Amino acid sequence: MKLGAFSISLAVKDIHKSKEFYEKLGFKYKGGNIDQNWVVLKNDNAVIGLFQGMFEENIITFNPGWDGDAENVENFDDVRVIQEHLKNLGINLSRAADEKTTGPEHITLTDPDGNNILIDQHR
Repeated sequence: MKLGAFSISLAVKDIHKSKEFYEKLGFKYKGGNIDQNWVVLKNDNAVIGLFQGMFEENIITFNPGWDGDAENVENFDDVRVIQEHLKNLGINLSRAADEKTTGPEHITLTDPDGNNILIDQHR
């Protein structure tokens, strides 16, 4: 199963302070809009998203169809294929993708320790 690019999405209280902090750790701006309270930062292969006021807890994020630079990859597992595989393994989803659609879609699930996981396909 190919989950795609990995990042961690952090729920932050002050996006400006958080961005400044992570830049001191060597992260560089990759995308997003700080005026909309979200930015994506990268340090080598490590990618983090900072989100203020969008969700309450941190989220482990995977993006099928993308590499670590948010560039399209040719061969990837569609989120609906991933969803079917997870369901066949008995994994409960907190949000399922519409199997009748194609293109962008997402699913969410929670690991046994309560960590939220987002599998978010943008293409």
